[in-house]
Amino acid sequence: MDTATPAVTVALHDGTSVVASSGQVDARRHGELLLPAVDRVLAEAGVKLDAVTGVVVGVGPGPYTGLRVGLVTAATFGSALAVPVHGICTLDGLAYAAGQDGGVEGPFAVATDARRKEVYWARYEDARTRTGEPAVDRPADIAGALAGLPVVGAGAALYPEAFPDARGPEHVAAGALASLAAERLAAGQELLEPQPLYLRRPDAQVPKNYKVVTPK
Repeated sequence: MDTATPAVTVALHDGTSVVASSGQVDARRHGELLLPAVDRVLAEAGVKLDAVTGVVVGVGPGPYTGLRVGLVTAATFGSALAVPVHGICTLDGLAYAAGQDGGVEGPFAVATDARRKEVYWARYEDARTRTGEPAVDRPADIAGALAGLPVVGAGAALYPEAFPDARGPEHVAAGALASLAAERLAAGQELLEPQPLYLRRPDAQVPKNYKVVTPK
């Protein structure tokens, strides 16, 4: 599952391929949409929740509120079912999907909407190989560094003047996350801890110079 972007996406994977999947794009309803999507995917596959042997969740980068929904839900499922919970970088899932779709070959970048006129982004050698750590920047500040490269994701589509070679998919799909996780686990690679990759502080801040009221 992943809620790090405006897409609320869930998939069921049997270790070899995606069995069922669901995806809805709504940046303001992650909490409302995620559990019904889980129920829908399980029903489509004809299995019960207790058949799940592991959980994979996108760790971002992403906005604080939406990202937290997926991570808390994944942790809850892991605890209730006594199964492992693995993290995958959301940008890695987008890169993998772009490679599977045949949309990119060779070096490229991935960019998602970080709001505040910024993007979360990372550079890739190929669909499976990230060449640096994810970052958050203004599009104009990284346009020169990414000049000539295809850029996958909604962040690229939002800023065509900075990323003229924008490619799809725009949003991550849980099926790609699950397939990438299954591939890495089969190869004996360790996955990430299911901890949020925020890259910056949340929008909500404690007011400065607020008055503390104490009883007399």
